[in-house]
Amino acid sequence: MSGVTTHLYQVRTLYKKILLLHRTLPLHLKALGDQYVKDEFRRHKNIAPQEAQLFMKEWEAYATVLLKQAKEEWGTAGGKKRYGTELSEEKLNYFREEQIGQLLELMQEATKPKPQFDVEEFDRK
Repeated sequence: MSGVTTHLYQVRTLYKKILLLHRTLPLHLKALGDQYVKDEFRRHKNIAPQEAQLFMKEWEAYATVLLKQAKEEWGTAGGKKRYGTELSEEKLNYFREEQIGQLLELMQEATKPKPQFDVEEFDRK
C-alpha cells in the first residue's frame, strides 16, 4: 500500500471505530457525537500532513477514552455516567477562536437537560 492509501485506511478505520463507540452513549449524546465527528472529519479532509498527525492523535485519544468509559459502564449498574474528559489549559491554548466557539457550542448542546422521553423507552415496550 502507498503512504496515501495507508493514511486513508487509518482515517476510515478510526472514523468507523468512533462511530461504533458512540453506540455506547445515551441516544441524545450519540446523535450529537456522530454529527460532530462527521463534520470534523469532513472539515479536516485536506489538511497538511503535520496537522493530520495531530488530528489523528487527538481522535485516537478520544476513542481510547470512550472505550475505557464504555468498559467501566459495562462493569457497573445504575448511577450517573460521566462521559469524556476535561481539556487542560495547555491544550486549550492550541485552539483558534473559532475552535473555542465550537467547543462552547458543543458543551452547551451536550449539557442540555435530557429530553423527557427517550426513543429507547418506547422501543422496549
